[in-house]
Amino acid sequence: MPETTAVPLPLPTRAWQRSEVRQALQSRDVGALLRAAQQHTGASQNKLAVALGMTQGRVSEIMRGTRTVTALDSFERIADGLAMPDDARMLLGLAPVHPAGLDHLSASGRAEILAVYPSQSAARPEIEQLAGEAELVEVLAVRGLGIIGLNDSLLRRRVQARQVHVRVLLLDPDGEAARRRAVEIGETTGVFQAGVRLSIELLADLAASGATVEGYLYDLLPTWRLITLDSTLFLSAFGEQNEGHTSPMYKLTGSPHGALHRGFRRFSDELRRTARRVI
Repeated sequence: MPETTAVPLPLPTRAWQRSEVRQALQSRDVGALLRAAQQHTGASQNKLAVALGMTQGRVSEIMRGTRTVTALDSFERIADGLAMPDDARMLLGLAPVHPAGLDHLSASGRAEILAVYPSQSAARPEIEQLAGEAELVEVLAVRGLGIIGLNDSLLRRRVQARQVHVRVLLLDPDGEAARRRAVEIGETTGVFQAGVRLSIELLADLAASGATVEGYLYDLLPTWRLITLDSTLFLSAFGEQNEGHTSPMYKLTGSPHGALHRGFRRFSDELRRTARRVI
């Protein structure tokens, strides 16, 4: 058995920047991560086991690929045991220990931030899993084609296969905000408007097939992009030159001491209340 008190085994800073280590983090390949840790520290499996609070046998199984790590608390223990820096934690899908601007909050105040992903693609497996179980799916987007509009989009097949209540807020193609957004991302107004209108038609088709769909149009310069699956919220931001799916994505849940989840749900509800329903 490992020692009762885990002793962290820090990797050299340069190790976290190596492409194979970052790939292991992004794919949550813990076996590859532990092999890299052993390579960069020269530690034995016993020493790794002590750092991670595991048995040597379990560490051996993980490194051989005969045991897979899936539990969030196990990922947290591994991150702590390797003294993982915040950017590496985020690649692994964990919240940063000292996120910018949140250092003054207690752990309970940060509890609503369940994970941070470098982009939507990194969060995709978790989003798809939760979407396959959710009863209510809410989307706040600009065009929404990559989220729910197209047949191969993030959520469409998940909601088609089940009886799910779907609410979608898209940017009004005829509003001033749509013209401003088109300029920001370097598209002509006509092309930009056509993308929103296509998404509306595809959502109408989804409703015609028997799905419960509500579609709304808002006229406000887009800043936040939200995917809400029951009570779990995935949040990203639109920049002046980038789309929401390329920005970091935060996974949030309600917390008695947290304001983010509550605030963004209130924002989304109010935006829907003042939007124009088209489906």
